[in-house]
Amino acid sequence: MKQKEMSLATKKEFAAALKKLMAVKPINKITVRELVAECGMNRNSFYYHFEDIYALFKWMVEAEAVEIVKQYDFLMNYHEVIHFVLDYVENNQYLLSNAYNAIGQTGLKRFLYLDFISCMDSLLEQGCQRQGVTLDAEYRKFLCAFYTEAIAGTLLDYIIHPQDHSREKVISYVERLLRTTLPAAIGKAAEDEPEDCFR
Repeated sequence: MKQKEMSLATKKEFAAALKKLMAVKPINKITVRELVAECGMNRNSFYYHFEDIYALFKWMVEAEAVEIVKQYDFLMNYHEVIHFVLDYVENNQYLLSNAYNAIGQTGLKRFLYLDFISCMDSLLEQGCQRQGVTLDAEYRKFLCAFYTEAIAGTLLDYIIHPQDHSREKVISYVERLLRTTLPAAIGKAAEDEPEDCFR
């Protein structure tokens, strides 16, 4: 087995052990000692791959969800992407709720924001290519942050208060918002100077 494949296999073992431990205790109470004992590894191996438990958690979510989402053609598959994300949230509710209880609303929202901002940037890039537009760098950064903030906030509320939301309505609303407002924002930028985009 090649070194890269071995490293990935090791990371997956650590992730599986973390999931098992998070099912019974808060992430901020899990120690590296417990984690390596759970998967039969050693501390050096853990620290070779991850800075701390939270870095492992972040890698786990990115590997299982964010990297897959990045592979979609957003403009053609809004519905599938949103379904996938909500499926992941529902199937991993205990993990995300655990993280929320440990790092709080601000911490989890920042975590979601940092992961999904690259997805939104990919979506903007696809939209620009479809319309043959090059966005002003500052305006593109603004759009990316604006939509990521909205989506991260929606996901966070869905994680914390799942009983308050209709899954189908969340999917419908997010899909409708992205399909209508994002192409318009990109197209408007092509017509106006960046400072005129809000007129």
